[in-house]
Amino acid sequence: MSSLAVANMLASVLVPIGNAGAVLAVVCALIFALAFARGSAGLAGGAAGVWILGALLSLCASFATVWTPVVVSLSALAAAFVVGVLGRVLLRAARRPRAAPAAAAAPADAVPGTAKPAAARITGRSAPARAGAETVRVAS
Repeated sequence: MSSLAVANMLASVLVPIGNAGAVLAVVCALIFALAFARGSAGLAGGAAGVWILGALLSLCASFATVWTPVVVSLSALAAAFVVGVLGRVLLRAARRPRAAPAAAAAPADAVPGTAKPAAARITGRSAPARAGAETVRVAS
């Protein structure tokens, strides 16, 4: 068997593996972009990890001098970073509450220079939060 026949036989196996790796990398890049936009770090990390596997599989096609799967998988992650960042910025802007006008925020009966006693802060527990000057006694 000649070396050209072996190269053709390897190319017939490696190019489909590379194409499948590129498809896997593109799907994982889409999942990464959506997870990054929503702020889901675990899902984004998992998608990036599986993307690495797809990118490595797409390198199989390069042994047959077919570089398209490698370029597609690398550009998919680069595009996913850009789309994920833009999506995150847009989602944060949509969730941010609108600022109330300054006249509505200040009560009409407030007189400058008079201080009202501070209300007890609620910490989510049954006891109110302590002020900085208060001390806590510890039984020893």
